[in-house]
Amino acid sequence: MKQWMSGIFLLGMAAVPCGCGYHIAGHSNALPKSIHVIAVPALENKTTTYRIEQKLTAATIHEFLAKTAYHVVSDANAGDAVLRGKVVSMEVTPLVFQTTTTATTSVAQATVMLVTMKCEVTLTERATDKVLYHTDNFLFRNQYELATTVTPANVESFFQEGDPALDRMSQDFARKLVAAVTENY
Repeated sequence: MKQWMSGIFLLGMAAVPCGCGYHIAGHSNALPKSIHVIAVPALENKTTTYRIEQKLTAATIHEFLAKTAYHVVSDANAGDAVLRGKVVSMEVTPLVFQTTTTATTSVAQATVMLVTMKCEVTLTERATDKVLYHTDNFLFRNQYELATTVTPANVESFFQEGDPALDRMSQDFARKLVAAVTENY
């Protein structure tokens, strides 16, 4: 009987953290219940990276549609809330190199790149102008292995690998952004 009671006590103690506000990232929603439609106008691009704002906006819309119950529109006047963003800086740095040596030369080529992007993001409730989420320093950082190698002299050619590199980065960015906005991290 004592062993049975100890088992129930331990089971009860294991359930306590579940009710204390802990949750798995991506499965919570801190936005007001009055928000049903989120407007996501095109992000601004303050960098020299071509089309980055288009890719990030499209990926963010897709992530909202795939992972939340919100309806998403592009017109800021048609949403219950408006998500505005600005890509402030973007840095692509080689992390891993592969060296090719011939009889006369040695060439180092990057095989893994680190992408660091800083954004300003604000989600505002349209009816009240109440800021639901804001950060001037939404930092996105991730490593990407390249299908082709990039020479250190032309690191920006990371995105010339084609749309796949930019698409992967945009999807990863959108996942992090939507989780941050909906969970108010």
